[in-house]
Amino acid sequence: MGHPECLVFFFFFVVAGAAAPSVAGDAKLSRSSFPPGFLFGTASSAYQYEGAAAEGGRGPSIWDTFTNQHPEKIKDRSSGNIATDFYHRYKEDVNIMKDLGMDAFRFSISWSRILPSKRLNLFKVMLVHVGADGSLRGGINKEGIAYYNNIVDELVSKGLQPFVTLFHWDSPQGLEDLYGGFLSPNIVKDYVDYAELCFREFGDRVKHWITFNEPWTFCSRSYASGAFAPGRCSSRGVGKCSAGDSGREPYTVCHHQLLAHAATVELYRNKYKEAQKGVIGITIVSHWFVPFKKSKSDFEAAERALDFMYGWLMDPLTQGDYPFSMRATLGDRLPKFTEQQSKLIKGSFDFLGLNYYTTHYAVPLPFTSNPHNKSYDTDSFANTPGTFKGKAIGPRAASEWLYIYPPGIRQLLLYTKNKYNNPVIYITENGVDEADNASLILKDALKDDVRTNYYQQHLQQVGQAIREGVDVRGYFAWSLLDNFEWADGYTVRFGIYYVDFRHGLKRYPKSSAHWFRKFLKG
Repeated sequence: MGHPECLVFFFFFVVAGAAAPSVAGDAKLSRSSFPPGFLFGTASSAYQYEGAAAEGGRGPSIWDTFTNQHPEKIKDRSSGNIATDFYHRYKEDVNIMKDLGMDAFRFSISWSRILPSKRLNLFKVMLVHVGADGSLRGGINKEGIAYYNNIVDELVSKGLQPFVTLFHWDSPQGLEDLYGGFLSPNIVKDYVDYAELCFREFGDRVKHWITFNEPWTFCSRSYASGAFAPGRCSSRGVGKCSAGDSGREPYTVCHHQLLAHAATVELYRNKYKEAQKGVIGITIVSHWFVPFKKSKSDFEAAERALDFMYGWLMDPLTQGDYPFSMRATLGDRLPKFTEQQSKLIKGSFDFLGLNYYTTHYAVPLPFTSNPHNKSYDTDSFANTPGTFKGKAIGPRAASEWLYIYPPGIRQLLLYTKNKYNNPVIYITENGVDEADNASLILKDALKDDVRTNYYQQHLQQVGQAIREGVDVRGYFAWSLLDNFEWADGYTVRFGIYYVDFRHGLKRYPKSSAHWFRKFLKG
């Protein structure tokens, strides 16, 4: 093990084994507990919120195709065709945010809503269809552009800062059909052109851009397990995948996302940043991992688990290459960066968006060399359960992967500060779910004390991390509203507002919303 890895190994002993220090003034947690200018907001995504799938000139995304062709892969066989109907109700929802005292709102743009055609070569569109006034025309959906302009204007008019995510897993089906979407290097140019359209149309008011949301989730869930669109994996048979390679495709897709991210950041910095005075980053998700036993092998398993989830993206972004553990394990299954690509990717963010929900144990798995069973899911040779040998790391929420462990967010933040040179961080998602229970009367469904406690305890940990020198600038709760939760459909609820999906999508504040209002307004 080389010297850098030894330093990380030592850091695991220091942080993972340390109890979280007490937080001064826990009982008095309020907005004033955080630095001046610290932003509070909620987060969302287009497919989970908007609905209006066939309205306003929108084209199909891979999630439209996936939920239509494979309803059995969604727990309640639902889709985002209607979702929370944010497309029609955004003014109502922005007013809710304003009433709560929020400072910002994170939402994503649906690529296929503004570029709905099947053959999306925007570069050619731009060459041919730039109007005399400099506006983009042709293959661009003006209704889609107008919709997002309306959202941005509504947010700004209410004093809320828009944080815009360019890609939240809903790539256009047209590009999937044309060349396989993110499996092809062709996606890099098309993505950059799409991003430039957004910069041109919205960048005069949008000052925080996020290129990709959780590449790890998209690459692993969509191309290793096949649970998310486009549903590719190595497993064949009924209810599994008709195509894919779980041992190669996840790495190919994340490689292309990193290249698209870096090229987009370069474009923004060279062409738009000075005039628009914005910043651009990327959102990465990671669990924290606690060694199940205080042994060298368990600590090394935790280190590998972090490398394969967090370092997979963070190492290229800060050091220009993938973690040593990935390069040593994967061989030619892991794409390589050219020298020029490495230089472009290194340092290609003004801020880091960090999503944290949970912590899992790390348990070593035996190293094997079976060439017929290669998969991202086992490549780290680490078992990462939330419960092991009957011992849960914390209370389990409705989602089977989500265990409540508030110290994990502080430990992940400290790890980031120490290993990755203390970047500017926004917590772009943090939250917990409860199961949808149709038998509950509304009054009882609005009581979500577990969520209130979750937010309070995690914010305490974030505050402690800030006092320990981590440069956190904002916090976004997931989520304002109950919404379409991907493979879980509407069977779980993450919102601080209850959405009555059975009776007209009416919004009702849960106990956690009342807590947030008091927390933010005093």
